[in-house]
Amino acid sequence: MLLAQPIYFSPNFPTLTKKTTFRASLQPHKNFPPLRVSPMPKPLGVRARIKTLSVPFQKKGGVQICHSLKKESDVGGNDGRDWTTSFLLFLLWAALIYYVFFLSPNQTPSRDTYFLKKLLNLKGDDGFRMNEVLVSLWYIMGLWPLVYSMLLLPTGRSSKNSIPVWPFLILSFFGGAYVLLPYFVLWKPPAPPVEETQLKTWPLNFLESKVTALISLVAGVAIIIYAGLAGQDVWTEFYQYFRESKFIHITSIDFIVLSTFAPFWVYNDMTARKWFDKGSWLLPISLIPFLGPGLYLLLRPSLSAVAISQTPVEPK
Repeated sequence: MLLAQPIYFSPNFPTLTKKTTFRASLQPHKNFPPLRVSPMPKPLGVRARIKTLSVPFQKKGGVQICHSLKKESDVGGNDGRDWTTSFLLFLLWAALIYYVFFLSPNQTPSRDTYFLKKLLNLKGDDGFRMNEVLVSLWYIMGLWPLVYSMLLLPTGRSSKNSIPVWPFLILSFFGGAYVLLPYFVLWKPPAPPVEETQLKTWPLNFLESKVTALISLVAGVAIIIYAGLAGQDVWTEFYQYFRESKFIHITSIDFIVLSTFAPFWVYNDMTARKWFDKGSWLLPISLIPFLGPGLYLLLRPSLSAVAISQTPVEPK
């Protein structure tokens, strides 16, 4: 009794390695060499696993953030970035917290309390004139959380974990970079997709508005000009405050850290909107504290425009 054996065809076609010319004819070929197919031996204890990568079509009205597709071996498992980056950011945050609580100058705690009450308008006019540079630093630190909210929502969210970004952004109005750095440690790109209908609701409609970007940029320019017009004695006084006051010292460091990380989030938002080819000239400008990121937020394309121009048509 004859048993049928499975026949395996090799995808590399070893029998067709040599160049062969075929002629189309209505007559059968008599001397055509027979095709010899040998059965392939069954592999011993080895399973062939084929990985398929399926890219679904986007539905109309959806915006896909972070369009890069990588193999698991390229990104080290399921994480969107190397763990060493998160570890180094954690070390930076821990070092800053240690410095703030144990190493920063604290020679004038009573004066710091007085300055804070004056800046919060909790103390009336007593004839004391606040330092113009200190006042400018205080108000521009109130604009930085708005700029970071416009950069992180929605393109800076995490899709690899369930940690939301909005609690960190709200707390950054009080803690600045000292609150945002833990989110940078936990951030796992890429960002989840955003529906176009969500862009028309709060808070994305406010953060994507060009009016919001223009107001924040104009306010930042006015604050910087106000500080720049201060005399040399005012800057000398501020530097003395920086050396003595814990409040002014850690606020100045906060401004430096926010200015340092802003160009990265500008780049992240720019690539998510597929605007790198046209807007790459803004990356060097984003190194300018506050003014560079503010100018980018004013000139960047809206996510709704990206959705209309780049969403593929779903096949019928």
